[in-house]
Amino acid sequence: MKYSPLLDELISKLQYLPGVGRKTAQRMAFALLGQDRSRGLDLACAITAAMSGIRRCSRCRNYSDEEICPICASVKRQEEHVLCVVESPSDVAIIEQTGQFKGTYFVLHGRISPLEGMGPEEIGMGQLEELLRIGSFKEVIVALNSSVEGNMTSFMIARLAQRLGVTATTPSRGIPVGSELDSMDEGTLTYSFSNRKNL
Repeated sequence: MKYSPLLDELISKLQYLPGVGRKTAQRMAFALLGQDRSRGLDLACAITAAMSGIRRCSRCRNYSDEEICPICASVKRQEEHVLCVVESPSDVAIIEQTGQFKGTYFVLHGRISPLEGMGPEEIGMGQLEELLRIGSFKEVIVALNSSVEGNMTSFMIARLAQRLGVTATTPSRGIPVGSELDSMDEGTLTYSFSNRKNL
């Protein structure tokens, strides 16, 4: 069906969201236009504010409104000598929900994948090395998704940590091979973090 240019553009842009195909985007567009339009305008304002106001924490690279994110700025993090390296900000959110980890994080925003143009520089390996050099970390938990690229990235981080005299560990594998952290239930994730093993 042929839509007006503005509606077609809205449907097209909604498909940028993960898991949203053409039909879902159409339903979203119709819902936004058919309801109280102030809600759609509120959503547009929230998206605009987020796009212009959210940055990466200068220390851990997690999303933050400020130069330093709330986790890095917190004086209540009890495991100050433990750093957890994850692929994405959503992994931080999943781990935080368990309430078990009290250290800090480093977010790669990806994993090494030459086919996707993701090398060590793109995932912040230089910044991670500097953080490990100047920090007082004794352990680095490498909590990456189990895939060829994830395993290769984990290996590189473990080698870096060992070179700097920091113990590299990984959560125990109650996590099925090929699964991602955000698909794990809280109990499995809690168990795997409590029973870490050396890399």
